[in-house]
Amino acid sequence: MNAAVADPLAAYRIEAEPFYRPAGNEVALYRQAYGHRMPLILKGPTGCGKTRFVKHMAWSLGRPLVTLACNEDMTASDLVGRYLLDADGTAWHDGPLTLAVRHGAICYLDEVVEARQDTTVVIHPLTDARRVLPLDKKGELVRAHPDFQLVVSYNPGYQSSAKDMKPSTRQRFAALEFDYPDSALEAEIVSHEAQVRLDLAARLVAIARCSRELKQRGLDEGVSTRMLIYAGVLIRDGVTPRESCEMTMTRALTDDPDMASALRGFVEAQFG
Repeated sequence: MNAAVADPLAAYRIEAEPFYRPAGNEVALYRQAYGHRMPLILKGPTGCGKTRFVKHMAWSLGRPLVTLACNEDMTASDLVGRYLLDADGTAWHDGPLTLAVRHGAICYLDEVVEARQDTTVVIHPLTDARRVLPLDKKGELVRAHPDFQLVVSYNPGYQSSAKDMKPSTRQRFAALEFDYPDSALEAEIVSHEAQVRLDLAARLVAIARCSRELKQRGLDEGVSTRMLIYAGVLIRDGVTPRESCEMTMTRALTDDPDMASALRGFVEAQFG
């Protein structure tokens, strides 16, 4: 038997434990929410570990994880599926959301507010007591598998009011709030992920801490943990700290000369 037929979620199963270090009680709270298959919003700044957290929880719960990166071109058909031509004619093909609902995966919609609101309304029947997904084009009502859970993420500080989550959608979810971890924990994460010394990671974290003080004072976002890992990888491979930070932080974050100068000052304070 074809492996995809035997296990339609085979490609979404996580075999190795993803590295994650809890910053609070988010692991215990997620487990409680999953116990009730409660829909969850993960709120927090870009690059703070929301996606890694979901992957870690899916692994620890032994559930497949179907992830979709939302964007403004995403349609409802991209989520639920569509009829397509194949060798045997026209056939229905489940979208990733339908696949998760039908077979019992955790479905993670990353940056959900980037999708059009007329697209995301399809999740409403899944986020209340009905737990169903109507496939209007197919004339089918899919009842959610007992193991299915819907998780979405977004960055509330970055979104404009035009892209904020509708109250009618927000009120269907419980929420976990994320932020960057404290300095010691963030340095541990950067050291592990970039495979650099802890003292070097700590100096990179110090730059990020200074940059985050400029949020809403010229920068939309400060340096994320993800950016620090990128910088660490380049330094590990022989790029100078200044050039690494210039590539992964300063040029990536801003085109404003004053903000760029401030970021370079933070780098100079750490690396001379």
